[in-house]
Parts: sequence; C-alpha cells; structure tokens
Amino acid sequence: MVKACMSSLYAACLISSAVLNLFFILNLYAGADWKLSWSRKAAAEAEAVAAITCSGHGRAYLDGLLLNEEEPVCECNTCYAGPDCSEFLPGCAADADSGDPLFLEPFWMQHAASSALVVAGWHRMSYGFSDSTTMSKELERHIRKLHYVVGNAVTKGRYIVFGAGSTQLLNAAVRVLSPDNSSSPARVVASVPYYPVVNFKFEGDASLWKNTSDPNVNLIEFVTSPNNPDGQMNKAVLNGAPNSKAIYDRAYYWPHYSAIPTPADEELMIFTISKVTGHAGSRFGWAIIKDKAVYERMIEYTGLNTMGVSRDAQLRALKLLKVVLEGGGREMFKFGYETMRDRWEKLRETLSISKRFSLQKIEPQHCNFFQKAREPSPAYAWLKCEREEDRDCSAVLKAANITGREGQMFSAEDRYIPWSRFRVRKGHNKWKIMAHFAVYVQSVKEWEVVD
Repeated sequence: MVKACMSSLYAACLISSAVLNLFFILNLYAGADWKLSWSRKAAAEAEAVAAITCSGHGRAYLDGLLLNEEEPVCECNTCYAGPDCSEFLPGCAADADSGDPLFLEPFWMQHAASSALVVAGWHRMSYGFSDSTTMSKELERHIRKLHYVVGNAVTKGRYIVFGAGSTQLLNAAVRVLSPDNSSSPARVVASVPYYPVVNFKFEGDASLWKNTSDPNVNLIEFVTSPNNPDGQMNKAVLNGAPNSKAIYDRAYYWPHYSAIPTPADEELMIFTISKVTGHAGSRFGWAIIKDKAVYERMIEYTGLNTMGVSRDAQLRALKLLKVVLEGGGREMFKFGYETMRDRWEKLRETLSISKRFSLQKIEPQHCNFFQKAREPSPAYAWLKCEREEDRDCSAVLKAANITGREGQMFSAEDRYIPWSRFRVRKGHNKWKIMAHFAVYVQSVKEWEVVD
C-alpha cells in the first residue's frame, strides 16, 4: 500500500515537472508578448519605418525628417525625387566618385532580423566598461575570430586598438610613430596613386625617398594593400630604410574585394568595418599591432582624443560580426564577391567596345578563403583615357554626364580617374552609369539614359 502511494506521488511529481517545464518553454518561444515590455514600442517603430518602400529608390530612417512631426520622410537616392522617390530626374549627372559601400545593403535587408538591435536608454552610459577600459572584450574576441576564419591577418600574440573609423587610427599611428625629440616631424609618403587622407601633407612618392641618407629625415610610409584606387597589392617601398616606419592600411583585404592568399602580418595594420560589412556610418575601425609600446601609446591617443569609440558603435559592430561569422562567413563574403565581380565584368565588357579607355590589370589569384582561384573584384576601377588629346579624363567623362575625381588628387596624371563601383544599390542612379557610358563609348552624339 505504502509502495503504491509512493509510486503515485513520484508519477504526480514527474507530470507536474513536465507541465512546468512546458509552461516555461511556451513562454520563452511562443509567449513573446509576455517577455516584451519596454522594447515593444521601439520594435514597432523600427518595423514601421522599414516597411516604407520609397518606390525602391530611397530609404526612410528612424532618425530622418518627419512630415507633420509624425510620418517619416523618404530620403531619395541621387537622381530621384518626390514624396515616395518615384520621380526620376533625367538630367542629373551620374556620380562615380563617392565610396559609400552600399552594395551590401541587400544582404543586410535579407538579414534584418538577425542583425537588428534594440538598445535601452540606460545602455552603457558610463565612460568605460567594468574593467575600466573603453573597449569591449567580446567585440575584440569576435574581431580575432573573424580574422582567423577569413585568414587575412595574424592576431595571435598581437594587440588590438579600436578607433572611430580608420582615419582616426591613421592619425593616431602617425602621431605615435613620429619621433618624440626630433627637430622636424615625420614625413608621410606613399606610392602613387594613393588616396589623399585628410589632415596629412604627403611628401611625394615613397620611391623618391628610397635612397635618402639624411639622419634627420624621419619617414612614415602609408601602404594601402589592396590599394585605393587601383587595387594593387602594394608593399612597403622603404622597407628597411633608416628612420622609416610603415603603416599598412588593410581596409580592402577581404574576400569580396581581393583574393586572400596568406594572412597579413605587418607591424601595424588598420582595418575598418565600413569595408567589411558596409556600415560606414558606424565609424568603427581597429588596428592590429605587434609592439606593446606602440599599442599603449595608441590607446592613450584614442583615449585622450575621443575617450575611445562610442559604446553604441561597438555594440552594433559586435552584432554585425556575429551575423557575418554565421556559417563561417561564407554567405556575406560570397554575396559581396559575386556582386563586385559581376560589376567588374560589366565594366570591362563595356570598355572593350572602344580603345579610348582602359582599366588596371588585375590577374586572377588563388584565394585560401574560397579555396579556389577567383576573378578580380576590386572596389575601384582605375580608368585611363588613352587618347593623347584626352589629358583631362574627368572632363571627358563629364561629357557623358558622369562626374568623378581628377587623377591629380591621387598624385597621378589627370588622364586617370578612379571609378567607385561599390556604392551602387538598387534604384540608385549608378545603375544608369553603364548605360550612359556604353552609349558614349560607341561615340553616339545624342544619348539618353537607358534602364
């Protein structure tokens, strides 16, 4: 009798436990309304703004302008106007200048749920983290993991510093690598063509300083590899020269722009999330450093300059990198590579119609990340006007209603012009550039925009 009672009690307890567990599971996965409280309104606002289509030619944003102080206003892509961006402006110029990496926007639209963030008003109000630093250890861990998965940089035994984009880190590196007790500051040099970084006075082509023997001349060489704007895998020209140090800008050393044959392992390398995920507006970058003393001085510089990187930017970067790392990073980098490769091929095909223009030569190369040979997919085309009389290539393209920067801005001849190819997104006027250019190359006097 007692044994039967005990068995019944045991069974009742087991059933009660199962029911209780089921209750918690249902509340966790099916009872979202029970779990959501303060975040519900924020989520609803984000969903409402994301649902505004702007005719496919613009975007509405939570921090954008409001109509009647309540309805978000569409921000139209270039060459479009109207309340819903449905009005095409046929006379506007196609802008081939800017380097906004918007080509990854479709990927993030497809991953809206996994990449979304809801941030409480009390999130990270302090200057620092609980360990009295200004850098998220979890974000640093994910950065190291990303480089390991991609195989584009050595991080083991290296130090990492966060910055507000690569520009702040370049400034910090120049300041830190310059001699403390010198009668003149270090001179910044680079190989032509080079991107004109703001706030630096370049002292010319690095090769011109290769044989200098003046002990009072201190040189810092910017090595952008892959290079902006011609996509070449540059190496330091002054490597080993007295009183010279190198800063490697590795912003484009990712599988969607370049083959990854081996991990980079320079003394000081700089990366930026804008070229990895496309989120240029988040203003987040990082430096990988070998020397501890250089690392400590870089930390000091960024600390005094901006008290470190915005905690909100770090949180968003962490969320984005988690999405990138899903499936070993294959999905995003495959999407990015195929998009850039296809645009490169279309541009090459268009230019092949005429001998008036040419592009830089980039050969296919084996990529360890994709484990195969890959075709070129550079971020920029370095376009050259081949005719002797076309000394100003930007003026030549302007005749086709295409605007761009002159080659002299990159310390090159004006018969060259950089062609930004990674800003294009659906509905953006740059989809019209190829039509503009294809007709122009064929020397048709009267041309029009073709969809």
